[in-house]
Amino acid sequence: MSSGIDYSAWDHIYVSDDEDVTCPYVDTPSLFRMRHRSRLERMAEFQQRGEDLENDSAECRRLLEEAQGRLAYLEERRKECGGGDQELEAELKKTQGEVKKLEKDERSFEKLIKEHQKEEKKLPWNVDTISKDGFSKSVFNIKPATKEEPKEEKVETHETFGEKYGKEIKHFGMLRRWDDSQKYLSDNPHLVCEATANCLVVICIDFEIDEKHALMEQVAHQAIVMQFILDLSRAMKVDPRGCFRLFFSKIKTADKPYLDAFNHELELLKERVRSCARVRMENAMKEVEEEEKRQKRLGPGGLDPVEVYESLPKEMQRSFDEKNIQLLQEAINRMDPEEGKYHLKRCIDSGLWVLDSEDQDGEDEDEDGEED
Repeated sequence: MSSGIDYSAWDHIYVSDDEDVTCPYVDTPSLFRMRHRSRLERMAEFQQRGEDLENDSAECRRLLEEAQGRLAYLEERRKECGGGDQELEAELKKTQGEVKKLEKDERSFEKLIKEHQKEEKKLPWNVDTISKDGFSKSVFNIKPATKEEPKEEKVETHETFGEKYGKEIKHFGMLRRWDDSQKYLSDNPHLVCEATANCLVVICIDFEIDEKHALMEQVAHQAIVMQFILDLSRAMKVDPRGCFRLFFSKIKTADKPYLDAFNHELELLKERVRSCARVRMENAMKEVEEEEKRQKRLGPGGLDPVEVYESLPKEMQRSFDEKNIQLLQEAINRMDPEEGKYHLKRCIDSGLWVLDSEDQDGEDEDEDGEED
């Protein structure tokens, strides 16, 4: 009974080995290492030759596509010109020659690649190629990377955290001594997080806007303390609540380069806070100016003409652009009476449409009629 498996492919396997032949005049381990190194070098050269052929073939293919594109463009131009341009004919002939040469080169590369692949199949197996790892797995006992929250959720989380622990965060921001800061965080470990650092920066900006510069600098110092604790936790890949004591131990006995780095980051934060405060104050001034302009624009009915104009139908907008009363009346007549009256009243209240005495009398009569 046949097993159904063909083992004939294994009948003529030749496994090359570096230990087949030894020499009595050469140290055997050294001989084995030399042969193994030579074989690896030959394998690397063979593999490099195949990669070079693939790269050259890809480059040839790219050049061929470019040449074919130029050829198609020149042929199209010749059709448009009628074939009387000698320079165009010369360029077309030159491009046709390039295309033919590149096509020939491409066929040559394909032939060389096939020959290289056949030669690779004929290579004998050796101790480096006879088998490969089925799988490889390494396990490290480290904290897995946490999934980053979306920006909107992160902002919402920080705002909620600031509302909940605002007083505690502000108290930490006012501490000046290393020992006091360490003790306070030991009593309130939930404050050792990124949300606290962000809240401290917001407090700095508020102080700077209120021109309380000394308080801003004090809170900025504590914000950098929290940032250094977070950086240390990321470097050690541990929870920041488990390494803040290490930071205080380090900063108390720190050398000059570490203190210089701390002070440099502190100065950068102060500058960023001042810049943010300036931007916020400028934006606030712009909003006030815009509101003042808007109040000045308000019509007799208290509506903004710009807002009313943008809410009008396109036909009514065009009538105001062209200052065409007849076009405005036609646009209103085509509307539903209630809708036309609504838009017209808004135009009057915003000052877009100024009634003369006759229109005013007519409108008063309409209103009296409605009341009757």
